[in-house]
Amino acid sequence: MRPSKSPLTHTSAQHRMAAPGSSTTKAKYLLKASYQVVVNNFHAVVAVAFAAAVLWAAQPLSLHDLAGRLRAVVRPVHVLTAAILTAALAKLRRMRRPRDVYLVEYGCFRPRPCFRAPFATCLEHVRLLPYLVQEEDISWGLRLLQRSGIGEETCVPYAYHYVPPDRSLEASRDEAELVVFSAVDEVFARTTVRPEEIDVVIVNCSIFTPTPVLADMVISRYELRHDVRSVNLSGMGCSAALISIGLAKNILQVAPPGTRVLIVSTEILSSQYYVGMDRSMLLPNCLFRMGAAAMILSNSGQGARFRLSRMVRTVAAARDASYRCVFQEEDDQGNTGIRLSKDLVATAGQTLKSNIVAFGPHVLPASEKLLVALSLLKRRLLHSGGRARLYRPDFRTAFEHFCIHAGGRGVIDEVQRGLGLSDDEVEASRMTLHRFGNTSSSSVLYELAYIEARGRMSKGDRVWMISFGAGFECNSVALECVRSPADADGPWADCIHRFPVQLPKSGETII
Repeated sequence: MRPSKSPLTHTSAQHRMAAPGSSTTKAKYLLKASYQVVVNNFHAVVAVAFAAAVLWAAQPLSLHDLAGRLRAVVRPVHVLTAAILTAALAKLRRMRRPRDVYLVEYGCFRPRPCFRAPFATCLEHVRLLPYLVQEEDISWGLRLLQRSGIGEETCVPYAYHYVPPDRSLEASRDEAELVVFSAVDEVFARTTVRPEEIDVVIVNCSIFTPTPVLADMVISRYELRHDVRSVNLSGMGCSAALISIGLAKNILQVAPPGTRVLIVSTEILSSQYYVGMDRSMLLPNCLFRMGAAAMILSNSGQGARFRLSRMVRTVAAARDASYRCVFQEEDDQGNTGIRLSKDLVATAGQTLKSNIVAFGPHVLPASEKLLVALSLLKRRLLHSGGRARLYRPDFRTAFEHFCIHAGGRGVIDEVQRGLGLSDDEVEASRMTLHRFGNTSSSSVLYELAYIEARGRMSKGDRVWMISFGAGFECNSVALECVRSPADADGPWADCIHRFPVQLPKSGETII
């Protein structure tokens, strides 16, 4: 049974911002609501006012006299010409407008209980490893796990359950086949699209890039057509899923109608287990968990679930600190791993600001744009420089749901503060981090599945997906729901009745 929709996730953004009890606050709330209605519907307000003025000016005339004057001025040829011009302009506008791209369906890998890695198991394995002998490092790792927002049900591949972990090519390939094929099977099961109808395959995985590549592995398993196009993306970190969506969108906007793209997003953990003692390189061992998601995109809206609206990609690799924020390298003993900088959270916040500056004008309503413009004008007129506080736009007026990459508690906290979101609006991100851990680029799809499993997605709802990745990058994708899910079956099917859960508070920032 699908859970009832929470009043805090109502499909109307204005209803979600409930007015507090005091009369002064209620007056401010009503004033802001009236302002948004007038500004966001400015053309309609002007049209109604103009029509009212015309009717008021024509009040002394009877309807018969008014009809006679119109017949004398407007001839049939004028009406015909106006109709032809209107139809031609509408046709030209449709031809010049980029073709709409749709998310037909998606599916996520659901790990079995045998893959679980509770804290007690992690602690036991670490004590048995020959290269982590310092009790201080073990205690640090345990504290990190307890404060990271990750729960006891997260899962790791078979390779991590061995002592020492199996980092072989065979183990990595086995993990890839398990998570990728499960996700692709799920997306095909949830839609009427058949494998032979796929025209393009895009697979993204940062670290593990075997030969043949993972895209060829998918083509071989599902016996796709010989003329299928394939792209394999690597090294882009946790933002690769949204980058793949952007690539698919560019392809579909110039492809023939009815073209379909299969996207698979995953991160293979078996080969990247770090066996050294550098704490900044041990972080991925603690935070990352197995996962994968598959999507089918098309430039035909038939049977589609979501329509892609806007996408903005911000790359900060020109700054040295950002470029080395997530960096694969060897430690002093020659052990290869991923080093996460202590400046990661701050870098994510700075890159998010740059991304918002480019993304906001495309998605915010006119009322919010006007308030931002007025605050900028105020700063210039008063010559106050950085002392005048700029207005922070309310993105809840543009979106009903937020899917923030579940990279860690610190990342989610930073985005929540930066956007002024409530705990309910970042619930999907926190619960995904708690239940599945950091599944890298596929995490935003697990969050979308959580929102739908909670019964909160309705037709017309807008979703903002935000991801961060190596480089350093921030990517934003806006989706609009065109069809509600038929059921809540998905990665949360066996546990959604237990969520949301109460998470422990922590004053310490964890990446």
